[in-house]
Amino acid sequence: MTSRGQWINGRKRHIVVDTLGLLLTVMVTAASVTDRDAGRTLLARLRERHWRITLVWADGGYTGRLVDLARDILAIALGVVKRSDDTTGFVVLPKRWLVERTFAWLMRSRRLARDYETRTDTAEAMIRWSMSMVMSRRLARRPR
Repeated sequence: MTSRGQWINGRKRHIVVDTLGLLLTVMVTAASVTDRDAGRTLLARLRERHWRITLVWADGGYTGRLVDLARDILAIALGVVKRSDDTTGFVVLPKRWLVERTFAWLMRSRRLARDYETRTDTAEAMIRWSMSMVMSRRLARRPR
């Protein structure tokens, strides 16, 4: 599983996806909330809904005490994928591209690209709704 936050219009969207890029857990917070603080709640939601998951790869913002909390309290191994300090420009990081791809799929929805929602719970619902459209399109695709 991979977790990463995306900043849009004063908000952060934190999602956890599986290896296929399908949404498992979502959380929308104010942009002032750090990734570590949001990560606690996000991982707790993940543990509650998907109790069999034991390994999560995360962005570099989800470091520090969050790794210890995930290991000791939630029984989740949190691997942090960091960018190398000596690289410049765009570099594809292993496992992190899964979340980036999912964000790209979600941004096809105009409702998410413009961010009309004023409440975080409705913003989370819109992300789930958009992901259900992505998944239903996959199911409706004709076999080749």
